[in-house]
Amino acid sequence: MKKLYSTLLALIVVLSSATAQDNIAIFLDGQNMDYSSGLATYTMIAPSAGLFDVTFEVHNNAANTQSWRITRSKISVPNGWTDGLCWGHSTDPFGGSCYSSTQMNANPWTSPGGAAVQFNLLPNEFGKMKPDFNPADGVSGTAHYRYYITSSSGTSFLDSVDVIIDYVASVKPVVKDPVNVVILPNPASDYINVSLTGIDNMSFKMVDALGNLVLKDQVYGSKKINTSEFRSGVYFITFEGAGSKPFVKKVIIRH
Repeated sequence: MKKLYSTLLALIVVLSSATAQDNIAIFLDGQNMDYSSGLATYTMIAPSAGLFDVTFEVHNNAANTQSWRITRSKISVPNGWTDGLCWGHSTDPFGGSCYSSTQMNANPWTSPGGAAVQFNLLPNEFGKMKPDFNPADGVSGTAHYRYYITSSSGTSFLDSVDVIIDYVASVKPVVKDPVNVVILPNPASDYINVSLTGIDNMSFKMVDALGNLVLKDQVYGSKKINTSEFRSGVYFITFEGAGSKPFVKKVIIRH
């Protein structure tokens, strides 16, 4: 008898749950595909690292008035991602009551109860549930959220919809300054200063107008070269560096 009673009780719970689920339909805003009761999972690719949202219609298919709350459960979410939620009657011009990620700091989290925020859904009316998401900049991954349609007391899960979000963080290109060499003063007499931009170091060789090598060295960032012993005339300095094409600078020495 005890075993029979337990079996009947379990059957009643299952039937009650099925009835509750039959009384609820969850559609993507403006569409007719039912995501309730695990019929389908809503999967999307995050458009960017910024804030975005998705809106669901939660329909009351029961013969009597309903008042529901929403419970958000984070099944798996990459570090740094945040989310919020708005929940209200479809006729609410303000989109209902909205909650920020700071307010939704528990997991699971259930929207507040009370007359100030709860509302009634007559038969065939629907509420709008709009979760929003904000992937952390540079943090790729897949987030899995579950949204339960919860009883007005906040103690019973009546139905649910799963939302899965894929986000591939864009790799921001490293913008480097163009490679350049500045030689000052030019014309020069006793010295020249060689300064590099866009590269850490370069090798160079300096020749006179006849092509005779007068100096060969390396420059790291900047270098001061003594030209006081050089003859007056025109000189050419060829610079070479990793990842940069060789280029030539002309220097005039006057004493």
